[in-house]
Amino acid sequence: MSEMRDAAMQSKAWPFEEARALLKRLGGKDPAKGHVLFETGYGPSGLPHIGTFGEVLRTTMIRRAFEVISDIPTRLVCFSDDLDGMRKVPENVPQQEMMHENLQRPLTSVPDPFGTHDSFGGHNNAMLRRFLDTFGFDYEFVSATEFYQTGKFDDTLKLATERYDDIMAIMLKSLRDERRETYSCFLPIHPETGRVLYVPMKHVDAKEHTVTFDDEEGREWTLPVTGGNVKLQWKPDFGARWAALGVDFEMYGKDHSTNTPIYDGICKVLGGRAPHHFTYELFLDDQGQKISKSKGNGLTMDEWLSYASTDSLSYFMYLKPKTAKRMHFDVIPKMVDEYHQQLRAYPGQDLKAQLANPVYHIHQGDVPASDMVVPFQMLLNLVSVSGAEDKETLWGFIRRYAPEAGPETHPGLDDAAGFAIRYYEDRVKPTKTYRAPTEEECAALEDLRARLAAWDGGADADGLQSEVFAVGRERQFEPMRAWFKALYEVLLGASEGPRFGGFVALYGVENTIALIDRALAGELAG
Repeated sequence: MSEMRDAAMQSKAWPFEEARALLKRLGGKDPAKGHVLFETGYGPSGLPHIGTFGEVLRTTMIRRAFEVISDIPTRLVCFSDDLDGMRKVPENVPQQEMMHENLQRPLTSVPDPFGTHDSFGGHNNAMLRRFLDTFGFDYEFVSATEFYQTGKFDDTLKLATERYDDIMAIMLKSLRDERRETYSCFLPIHPETGRVLYVPMKHVDAKEHTVTFDDEEGREWTLPVTGGNVKLQWKPDFGARWAALGVDFEMYGKDHSTNTPIYDGICKVLGGRAPHHFTYELFLDDQGQKISKSKGNGLTMDEWLSYASTDSLSYFMYLKPKTAKRMHFDVIPKMVDEYHQQLRAYPGQDLKAQLANPVYHIHQGDVPASDMVVPFQMLLNLVSVSGAEDKETLWGFIRRYAPEAGPETHPGLDDAAGFAIRYYEDRVKPTKTYRAPTEEECAALEDLRARLAAWDGGADADGLQSEVFAVGRERQFEPMRAWFKALYEVLLGASEGPRFGGFVALYGVENTIALIDRALAGELAG
């Protein structure tokens, strides 16, 4: 453990860097509450998206890194802001008319349009928990509705009335003039309509811990801030929650970063200590637009997991968290193959390199062996040229290439074969286009065909790759990549592809010859 801890204290992997920063914040001492509290937040105003999962995964990676360098106990809380009023109706849910009738009501008071839970907030909370449980996260779920209504937030809310002017001073600096006229950090929940009201306060009583306001019809009300009668605006709520729970670490997207001084300031006003925070870059869809819960653009967790393993998604989330990344279907094959490349590299690495390897953090140090003897991209190409519609057909090719492999001994590869068929049918086949070879490319393909016809080296991927290279070199393709691009576009109907010698070894020399014949005869492009 001493060697591991020493290496972790020097590691440049970002989870260890953040863990060390958190340990420094604590001064190396146990917090008074006896543990370090990590928190992630979720706004259940729409169906959970993949970025929400990423927050919990990345926080978990930092939490586990912290446990390597420290003996202080840890907890992870996933907090759902489900008492928020529904300010707009997501475009991707049913019963739009009913949902519009419930605007401004707390999400846990809006009926579930899917009819499966007691509220829309409850439905989205359940979805989030199901996703998180799929990945085996160790977390405690906290509902804001329960937090407010059962009195767990009461002491902090009372203190907020006593320090109302200090909170407002922080908030008003960040607001435009017209917004300052009506702003209050308190949002009362109307006793009759149940709607969250955005109205100015006529009086905040620091002794009785009540707020007085006029509703939208001009009627005056006085409510206690305790017991779920009033909630905080989202920015004050952020800082107040840190103070109430004693949060030591929270990460959030770049779109929150300008609010950090506000969150920190309110936390301090309410008697807390601002946590260590980590700001990550946003996820983008295929058009380079920010992924939005309400729009439903980008990938969902269910969509990713329809085409690849949970580990490939974890790998994607690990990479460069401070760099904006496109998250669309076309990144999935690349992530699968890169993840397995890292798995294969791990056993031969020294401790320093292992701690910097993403798979260490994905598997919390208990790193499995890769059984992907065929890359995912290669499986996709194999599905394309073979027309395979089931895993058994693919295994016929795989066994010829790797006789020792089978579904029982290589379950990961077996799963990948099924994923490849589904991914090809849904994402590749509808847009696949072949082109006819140029005159120069025809001559090169005929040369390659002759070399393959004379080949007697079996499924030797490296030897076959040398033959492909030899054709490109002798035919003077410049750059060499142009030759491989031609092979992909003419034979596979794609602009990119696998290591071609490996593809020939997997698909079979005779089958590849037949494929070249079809291309030369104009059957593929036709």
